[in-house]
Amino acid sequence: MKLSIIMPVYNEINTLEKILDKVENSNMQGLEKEIIFVDDASTDGSGDLLRELAEKNTYKVYFHSKNMGKGAAIRTAVEYATGDIIIIQDADLEYEPDDYEGLLKLIIEDKADVVYGSRFSNLKTSQAFSFTHFWGNIFLTLATNVLYGSYITDMETCYKAFKADILKSIDIKSNKFEFEPEITAKILKKKCRFQELPISYNGRAFHEGKKITWKDGIGALIALVKYRFVD
Repeated sequence: MKLSIIMPVYNEINTLEKILDKVENSNMQGLEKEIIFVDDASTDGSGDLLRELAEKNTYKVYFHSKNMGKGAAIRTAVEYATGDIIIIQDADLEYEPDDYEGLLKLIIEDKADVVYGSRFSNLKTSQAFSFTHFWGNIFLTLATNVLYGSYITDMETCYKAFKADILKSIDIKSNKFEFEPEITAKILKKKCRFQELPISYNGRAFHEGKKITWKDGIGALIALVKYRFVD
């Protein structure tokens, strides 16, 4: 089996090489791997760094000519992914690739089609959230469960692992952070076999590069309601 690690990048020059080193040294359950970067029109030199890394390695690197958003970058990466399993990795240092092992194991053993890494199943991570982000995530996850009859603990998590055929069968329309509620809504409506595992998390502050705001939270709520009734 083969693993595709897809990494949307926007202005992450300070963390790119560090997170890549962590990814390369993580336990991928012996799977063949490919790493796919999509630079979403970075302005800090991230694109140039990715070109340098691609020249020295077998990474796949794609570029957006204008900033389109995380959802659009993920959509581009999924199009070019050739693995049997796809996992989403942010280019910052909020998530630990050491958690791949458990997420992948459930799919390899055919116990799940989709696995989310839950930051809220691990009490140690609650201190890593700002007040706004903590309660915003709680509210959006609760809204997901009410709308879709699910029992998810962390809808907005970055760490989402999929059987590739499941993810590729879903028409992703969102360009920005609404990707998270859209993909969650659609896998729940498809009745995919879904599991969560606790993961570690070290949230960033805005001055450290955190990009998601309260406006994105409103967009996420609108997306949850929208995709409850349309595809």
